Amino acid sequence: MLRVAIVDDHQIVRAGFRELLGEEMGFEIAFEASSGEQALECMRESACDVLLLDLSLPGKSGIDVMRSVRQRHPSTRVLVLSSFPEERYALSMIRNGADGYLCKDCEREQLFSAIRTVHQGRRYVSAKTAELLAEEMLGGGERAPHENLSEREMQVFLRLAQGESVSAIAEVLNLSVKTVSTYRSRLLEKLKVSSNAELAAYALRNGLIME
Repeated sequence: MLRVAIVDDHQIVRAGFRELLGEEMGFEIAFEASSGEQALECMRESACDVLLLDLSLPGKSGIDVMRSVRQRHPSTRVLVLSSFPEERYALSMIRNGADGYLCKDCEREQLFSAIRTVHQGRRYVSAKTAELLAEEMLGGGERAPHENLSEREMQVFLRLAQGESVSAIAEVLNLSVKTVSTYRSRLLEKLKVSSNAELAAYALRNGLIME
C-alpha cells in the first residue's frame, strides 16, 4: 500500500482528499494533520511515502514543514497542494525541493497520477507548470524577483509580509535575530523595496499571501 499523509488546516479539505484517496485501490491514509507542528509530530510516529502539503498553515508554514521533512525524512516525497495557482508558487517550490505542485481544484486522476509519479522518485509537473518552465527556458518569461529567492529567504519573506517580527521569526525558525535581520536586508535589496510594509504590498500584489 502507498501511504499518503494529508496536511491542511481546513477539515473539509482533508475530508475531501481522504474520500478521494479512499476510492482508489492501493492508497492508505497514514495520518492527517491540521498544522505544521502536528504534521512533524505525526511523522515521528507514522511513516508515509507521500506528504500532501498545503502551503498556508498556522504556525510552521508549508515551506517550514517541507524543509524539515527533507532534512529528517529524506525518503518521503512532498507534493504541494495549494489554493494558489501554479504561476504564483510552482516553480519556486519545485526549485526549493518540492517533488510536485498541484492546485487543490485539480481533477482526481491528476491527483492520483501526481502521487504515483512522486512516489516513483520523479518530479510531477502539471501542464501549466511545464508551460511556465518552457517559457523560462526559451527566454519568453522573465522571472519575478521572488522566484529567485532561496527556500530560507522565502520563509522569512512570507513571515515578514504577514506582519511577524524579526524576533518572532528567529524563534520559530531557530535562527538568531541577527541572522533574520540579515535575511530581511537581503530581501529588501532583492525585491527592491524599503520596508516591511512594502514587502507585504509586494506579497499581496503577486498573490503570495491572502488579504
